[in-house]
Amino acid sequence: MLTLLRPYIALYKHYFWQIVIGLSLSILTLFASVFLLSLSGWFLASTAVVGVAGLYTFNYMLPAAGVRAAAITRTASRYVERLVDHNTTFKILAYLRTLAFRKILPLSANQLAQYQKADLLNRFIVDIDALDHLYLKLFSPIVTALVMILLLFVGLSYINLPIALIITIVLTITLLAIPVIFYHAGKQLGETLAKQQSEYRALLINYLQGQAELTLFNAQHRYRTKLDKLESDWLFHQQRQSTLMALSSALVVLIAGFLTLLVLWLITQYTLSPLVALFVFVCLASSEILAPIPGAFIFLGQVLTSATRTTTLFNQTPDIKFIEQGKTIDLSIAKLQFDDISFSYPNQPFAILSHFSLTINSGQHVGLIGKTGCGKSTLLNLVTRTWEANSGKILINDIPVDQLDEATLRQTIAVVPQVITIFSDTLKQNLLIGNRQASDQQLSDVLHQVELSKLLATDQGLNLPLGQGGRALSGGEIRRIGIARALLHNSPLILMDEPTESLDQQTEQQIIELIKQICKNKTLLMVTHRLTDNPLFDRVVEL
Repeated sequence: MLTLLRPYIALYKHYFWQIVIGLSLSILTLFASVFLLSLSGWFLASTAVVGVAGLYTFNYMLPAAGVRAAAITRTASRYVERLVDHNTTFKILAYLRTLAFRKILPLSANQLAQYQKADLLNRFIVDIDALDHLYLKLFSPIVTALVMILLLFVGLSYINLPIALIITIVLTITLLAIPVIFYHAGKQLGETLAKQQSEYRALLINYLQGQAELTLFNAQHRYRTKLDKLESDWLFHQQRQSTLMALSSALVVLIAGFLTLLVLWLITQYTLSPLVALFVFVCLASSEILAPIPGAFIFLGQVLTSATRTTTLFNQTPDIKFIEQGKTIDLSIAKLQFDDISFSYPNQPFAILSHFSLTINSGQHVGLIGKTGCGKSTLLNLVTRTWEANSGKILINDIPVDQLDEATLRQTIAVVPQVITIFSDTLKQNLLIGNRQASDQQLSDVLHQVELSKLLATDQGLNLPLGQGGRALSGGEIRRIGIARALLHNSPLILMDEPTESLDQQTEQQIIELIKQICKNKTLLMVTHRLTDNPLFDRVVEL
């Protein structure tokens, strides 16, 4: 368990002082709560003992001030402690999510194929979220409880050492025993809940995205039944976890009650002074010390499962590795060569490409045609190193692509994929994907170049919101934004995958003419199913 959690616990060293401040405030809050209840009990008992006659001699101003001070301290310290602890936790979670993205980003297509998108999303959000239990619900309550028990022993030992020792022993044994009991009680339940949560999210996303296919094949009811069954099981296990939480709270109250009765009986053997109330209310307040502990360990199984899933993602080594310092390349020209390339997808019995060779000179425009599945898009993916060829070499300006560092390779190539992704953001942010350093003037110029001037004519201009997936845009406009990104990237080699797919003939002709103009001095390799009368290509290669 410690081996699994050690990398995440190690993150706390970067936030050492925030954690020290948070723990100090947590201890102060708990101390103020126990002190408030104990002092109030002693104050009331003392007032009752002295009676009306003793009001003139009894100093009730100082205890009353202590009660008010403890109440104010508890409220203020609790508020500040929440701010500090949650701020620290959010920083750690933000760091973990950034780290997760950095780990996912260099993974090859083959490695990413092991995960469904919903599963990756679940690991990225839910599993990392579960790790906040380590500090907020596990580390902080245990440290606070241990320090508080020590403070109680020191304080009470001045009044009555044997009874202070008994209280300390009972609380310490409880603090050590409860985690073991409830960890084993909730471990399997937590693992099941973590897995069911992941499965449910993946199933739900598939159900929502596949409505058309499910309706077409009359499988919607069967899929929904499966989803409902998983949801019922998930809710059942959540109910069991809630029952276990209630049981843990009841056990803490029972132990606090038993300790109160024990101390009440013991202290009456020594004295009947108002100090009886002080000890009794300390015992009653012990439930607040112990209350967070069982819940933390009930959820620990779920945390460990999430940590395992997250660690599995973090520990993956990219199949395709880039060298740190590659060869320099002339970015004004781009000669592309495929030299005896063979490639087959994992677990496939046949090769997609076999001993394929092709040379595209700088400035040439080449079209790739062929039946679906013959390897056209695969060739583009091999150039960008999304996949790695089984044998042979791909060279740009006579330099093998595996001898270029990633930044150089990305700068050399601009890609217009078959599916243009439009994010739910402004026009400007969607264009900056092509070049983060582009000025507003450059963005405006490229929009004029791809004939999207009408988007600038709106009141928002470059700040025009495009909506999720570019809902407000036509298919042709979305293609033009993809081409605009490629222009902003300003690379000598442009790869295009079906840039006119699903467009009407008139829009297709406009896009082809646009491509011809912007690729005038660039090397172009385009995958297409259709050849038009427009002489865009210098030659066409059929696979």
